[in-house]
Amino acid sequence: MERILELVTGQWRAAIEIVLLAAVIYYFLLLFRGTRGAAVFSGLVIALLVVTGLTHIFELDVMNWILSRVLGFLAIAMLVIFQPELRRALAQIGSQSFFSNSQQRTEVIDVLVETARQLSQKHFGALIAIEREIGFRGMQETGVAMDAKASTELLVTVFFTNTPLHDGGVVLRGDRVVAAGCIFPLTQQQGLSATLGMRHRAAIGLSEETDALVLVVSEETGTISVAKRGLLKRDLDATELRLLLARALAPPARPGNWLVDGARKLVAMLMSPRTGHAAHNHGFTEAVTPPETSTEEPHE
Repeated sequence: MERILELVTGQWRAAIEIVLLAAVIYYFLLLFRGTRGAAVFSGLVIALLVVTGLTHIFELDVMNWILSRVLGFLAIAMLVIFQPELRRALAQIGSQSFFSNSQQRTEVIDVLVETARQLSQKHFGALIAIEREIGFRGMQETGVAMDAKASTELLVTVFFTNTPLHDGGVVLRGDRVVAAGCIFPLTQQQGLSATLGMRHRAAIGLSEETDALVLVVSEETGTISVAKRGLLKRDLDATELRLLLARALAPPARPGNWLVDGARKLVAMLMSPRTGHAAHNHGFTEAVTPPETSTEEPHE
């Protein structure tokens, strides 16, 4: 009887371990899906499987010994290679929406569309980062701190030519402007159009490191662009911009992230036992396309 109990207990433990391992692997693959790291990860796995298979088939003992030693360093290499994806994953676990309700989100979209329209007509360059789930306080601190409700008048004034803050980026958190004159990281992507100016490269760079939505208005041509997840959608009119923002900032539930949602709810219950309320992690629809060529001057 005792052996039977031990056997059943051992099987339950094995089942729990399998479920947990499957959940971790599933979420890991879900994070890499659609990212630049997905191709690198796939190539790395295929290369390891091929090399390992060949060494076992042909009994290459030296290669097997080398592989067994290299695998220990491979874990460190993966932390370096996939650092952006891992950082985004950790940020998503504790993230929450910065828009308190749909009315606030609609008001912000109206302000951004009207601001972009006016700046485009006047050919004032602009760079506006809409903070979503992943914060970037370090970049925010490179500018001038603000705490003002977002409005078309305020944003147009900030980007008015020759004002002290017009060359930097504005950070928008919810319906508040929290910083202006910020310096955003430039993208290191290869193969971009040589006509892309500094604002567009900074927009792409910030969208690569965070999940921010970055609005850009060209000072030279007045064209409106939006960067998201390292991709750039260009030559938008007011209607297209409104539709893109509405899709990107909409809060539908993200399918398949039950592991993150469960972990977040558990942490929230432990931290707030009286309310037991956890912040919800909202997903966004991909709405951008790769950069296109343009006649824009590169010194923007």
